[in-house]
Amino acid sequence: MMKRQIWRNDWAIGSIVVLLFILLWLSTPLIRALDSKAYDWTMEWIERSPSPKIAVIGIDQVSLDNLGRWPWSRDIHAQMIDKLKEGGAAQIVSTIFFTEPQRDRGLDYLEQIQRRIDEDPAAYPEALVQIVNNGVGALQVDRRLADSIKAADNVILPMMFNFGAQAGDPSQPLPDFFAKTEIEAAGDISKGQPRSVIDPVLPVAQIGAAARAVGAQNLEADEDGVLRSVPLGLLYYDAVFPTFYTHAVAKALNVKQMQLDFGRVIHLGALTIETDPSSQFQPHFYSEHNGRPAFSVDSFYDVFAGKIPSRKYAGQIVLIGTTAPGIGDSFNTPVVANAAPLEVAANTISALLEQHYYRTPAWSNVVIYILLAAIAIYILFVLPRLKAKAGAATTAVVLLFILGTHYLLMSGLMIWIPLMAPASLLLIGHLVLTTKRFLITEEKGQQSAAESAESNRMLGLAFQNQGQLDMAFDKLRRVPLDEGMMEIMYNLALDFERKRQFNKAESVYRLIHTHDPKYRDLAEKMKTAKHMAETVILGGGQQGGTQIMLDGEVAKPMLGRYQLEKELGKGAMGIVYLGKDPKISREVAIKTMSLGQEFDEDVIDEARERFFREAETAGRLNHPNIVTIFDAGEEHDLAYIAMEFLAGEDLTPYTKVGHLLPVLEVITIVRQIAQALDYAHQAGVVHRDIKPANVMYDKKTKTVKVTDFGIARITDSSKTKTGMVLGTPSFMSPEQLAGKHIDGRSDLFSLGVMLYQMLTGYLPFVGDSMAELMYRITQQPPTDPRNYNPKLPSVVIKIIMKALEKKADQRFQTGAQMANVLLKLEEAIKGAANAKPVSRT
Repeated sequence: MMKRQIWRNDWAIGSIVVLLFILLWLSTPLIRALDSKAYDWTMEWIERSPSPKIAVIGIDQVSLDNLGRWPWSRDIHAQMIDKLKEGGAAQIVSTIFFTEPQRDRGLDYLEQIQRRIDEDPAAYPEALVQIVNNGVGALQVDRRLADSIKAADNVILPMMFNFGAQAGDPSQPLPDFFAKTEIEAAGDISKGQPRSVIDPVLPVAQIGAAARAVGAQNLEADEDGVLRSVPLGLLYYDAVFPTFYTHAVAKALNVKQMQLDFGRVIHLGALTIETDPSSQFQPHFYSEHNGRPAFSVDSFYDVFAGKIPSRKYAGQIVLIGTTAPGIGDSFNTPVVANAAPLEVAANTISALLEQHYYRTPAWSNVVIYILLAAIAIYILFVLPRLKAKAGAATTAVVLLFILGTHYLLMSGLMIWIPLMAPASLLLIGHLVLTTKRFLITEEKGQQSAAESAESNRMLGLAFQNQGQLDMAFDKLRRVPLDEGMMEIMYNLALDFERKRQFNKAESVYRLIHTHDPKYRDLAEKMKTAKHMAETVILGGGQQGGTQIMLDGEVAKPMLGRYQLEKELGKGAMGIVYLGKDPKISREVAIKTMSLGQEFDEDVIDEARERFFREAETAGRLNHPNIVTIFDAGEEHDLAYIAMEFLAGEDLTPYTKVGHLLPVLEVITIVRQIAQALDYAHQAGVVHRDIKPANVMYDKKTKTVKVTDFGIARITDSSKTKTGMVLGTPSFMSPEQLAGKHIDGRSDLFSLGVMLYQMLTGYLPFVGDSMAELMYRITQQPPTDPRNYNPKLPSVVIKIIMKALEKKADQRFQTGAQMANVLLKLEEAIKGAANAKPVSRT
């Protein structure tokens, strides 16, 4: 009788659960969100190989650092297309929008000169005519890009629509280069039609007309912000147009005939792709395999600079787009967060080519309803009659069957049926009935709770007495806190401190804090333990530099034989500290780099070699105007270089208008730098990044020190390569910008730029973009420094202009030569200042 009553109660509760779940399923998006998450999680476990025909070139941060800030001149894109054409790329698919014309500010001026020449050609020298014509051609970047696209004859370009309902007629007709891409559409429109779009945003006319095809790159994420479906066709008023991805696949397969069957399929020649009612499909997004990304992304700059030969892309479908963070939109996909449109395009085109996409058959709803009915019957009539273990086992088997079916359908047949509604009903029903049964036995369980707490307390104290503090904490933390337990936990924290396990002591103090924040000196203890936990080990490893407790005070950390005093700032590779050599009481600056944190294991040896190469390079130099390297080493994955600690500051503040130094002082500074460079050049070292920020100046002692030989190249070393563009663009020599082999005369050009800036407060070459800056440095003379400082003597102007000669053979040939000229000027200025006026009688 009692069992029958329990069964009836379970049946009643189960009926309520089933009804409430059906209402929840029909009225809220919660279950649909679970289906989406299950779809994403399953896809992460499915391994598919992407199309080998696809190659990806990304505009990453390295490319921006070397080629200038975004957006680039279209001449750069044209050069890349030329390279890929020369390398034999089968198709070039760009995800970059060229919707606005680009016109250089200097083009109007050159065209004006060109018109004057056309009026009277004989009045102008042949060389000038040639220069003007070349300049006009170089600055007409839209035409330059269009010519490259047309010559390649295999470029696909993107455009955009806005999703929205159409009203009336289009505001303006579509250009021929896009209108001609309309495809046939047929079938039963009641089964669905492509999504409606308005307001086309097309490429610049001459660029779009040169492309092989232009398609809409419209993407829209689901309600939860994840992109799962991609449109293959869009409806613009009464015309259907293939999207960017459809075009790319059709051209890759050399298909000329495309047709859309409303709400069912799209035909690309002999290839048929099933779609949902809105002509979208669900591509497979490829996940990492063995730690490697699905698509290997080459840096745009590496291809542009020739580090990666263009022949690598022979016969490939080459996708080009931005991957640097902060440029353009990004999308969350089922397997990757913040994927760039370029990555979405690579996944989508590969899925179309390899037929890796998921379909939801029309009979999927029937399967869902049958499963829901079967699980409702199980909850109402079967589960209440089963004992706890049997019920749990049965529920687990059914749940695994549902989840396994979900996985096998997706991985084997690429069919997606949303099965989370049946799985959720099963779990909720089982948990509700199990919880009801558990509440009956809860009262019995409370009786043993007090006995369990006392056992844990006794075991914890026993472990603490034996010095097994971790095991003691594990037991004692399970005991409710009262005044007696607070005392026990406080003593445990002190024991952790005695063993220098400060992070664990902090954990105990935090537990005490939750019960009584004002207990004893808890606030001070927590602060000390937290500080010690964060700073006790420098560079990782218990045997590394440490801080220890001495009479309640914190000793300063050690790195090698050096005692670290404080942090000075961030360097190019890591943190820079003020250190002290205790044996000889010498202050040093210590540059560090945590190899384990900054580099992956497979490149850590290369990083270590590069770090110590810096020490080797600068350590070879012993000159009063070059920073001295004392020591280098590595301690438990923390590499460091100890060098001379310099007083004063770098010269950057003295390059600002209103803070310039006197001419004589500037000449003296630059003369000392020239002498230092001459010494370095004779030792076979080219600095490559001479600028005010890399020169320290002590105004009190008038001492100059050249620093940061971190990117210097030893000219007789086989470890480095020529053709590397390193340094700060505004101070680079023409040959350095061109990536040519350089020598010490390049440093003297940079020193000339620095001399110019320190005397005028301005740079000799400026530009709104990297391309414009490079053009001015390599092709145009510097701005006359007297425009900024009319009081400069003519001899100073001659020295500056000689240092800034475009051709290295026409500059100062050695640092000593430049230093001697500056020394004579220095002596002349001093002599003029000391000369006394002659009295007349």
